[in-house]
Amino acid sequence: MFSPIDYLEWISGRPERATHDLASSDLRPEGPCSGVVPEPLADLPDPEDVTLETQLADIYDCATGNVRVTAGASHANALVAATFAEGRVLVESPGYEPLVACPEAFGAHVERFERPDGHLDPALLAEALTDDTAMVVVTNRHNPTGELADRETLRACAEHAAAHDALLVVDEVYAAYDPEAGEGPFGGPTAASLPNTLAIGSLTKFLGLGDLRIGWVVGPGESVAALDTAAWYFPVVAGPSRALARRALANRETIADRSRELCARNHDLLATCVADSFAGEVPDGSPYALVSHPAYTGDELAARAAEEEVLVVPGRFFERPDAVRVSLGGHPEAMDAALAAFSGAVERTN
Repeated sequence: MFSPIDYLEWISGRPERATHDLASSDLRPEGPCSGVVPEPLADLPDPEDVTLETQLADIYDCATGNVRVTAGASHANALVAATFAEGRVLVESPGYEPLVACPEAFGAHVERFERPDGHLDPALLAEALTDDTAMVVVTNRHNPTGELADRETLRACAEHAAAHDALLVVDEVYAAYDPEAGEGPFGGPTAASLPNTLAIGSLTKFLGLGDLRIGWVVGPGESVAALDTAAWYFPVVAGPSRALARRALANRETIADRSRELCARNHDLLATCVADSFAGEVPDGSPYALVSHPAYTGDELAARAAEEEVLVVPGRFFERPDAVRVSLGGHPEAMDAALAAFSGAVERTN
């Protein structure tokens, strides 16, 4: 029932051992948390008389019955798959391996639809949809390319899915990755409130609070309520994590300002490095992208990087064996040094 997830098995433990980590995509300039309270939350005040569900409902402009808090986005995706992944499920390609493995683990037949260069094209989704499709899964920003779909593109996809009575699931953990805040939750576009749509978010990526293991699902009340049965088979959210998450959401603008500055600086570093030494498109505002080099396959490029103690993710884990995913989640000075080592790895062999 549960097959190995190659990417997760490969990445486990590697960032902690890497001298130069260009694989981790969560925005954590201070590095790993060594204490109980993550550094970004250490001196911030706690809110009074508020629940996590109430805070998220306010952020997404919905009722608390439209929100389900989970133990991270991975838990959210598994819970949704356990509840709704029946029959045929469509998942974007290229894509994040766990989003394919999860529906398969719960018995679904997974097929793929293309996102050329990461762009979400509602017409391509419409061509792939059939009346036996139960669920469609996409990411926004796209993982691994960093491409960002706007609200109207998401709406068109939701309408195509709804026409076949299929559920659209949008993993939005990277949606707020932008130097400028937009109008959506946390400043990024959201699919929440669209027809037949579930939006998944977390504190891990944009706010850099992965140690709390807090995520959520936002969607129609009946769909969110349907998650209750499967939820008994999964871990509950720890009380201390809930408390710190309430603090994080109450002070989210303060943390978001730091994250937006990090997106801006690290995007510029990555875009310059790719233009000078590699091939690939770094989408506007994104601090991560797929990167290639004409002299190497993705595995070869990752191996060359490893010789210089640089960790990048081989693109084969995202169905792009010609490339690697490069992510700049750390302090800009550390990321600049890592990119210098990465580009030096290929320059010394040319």
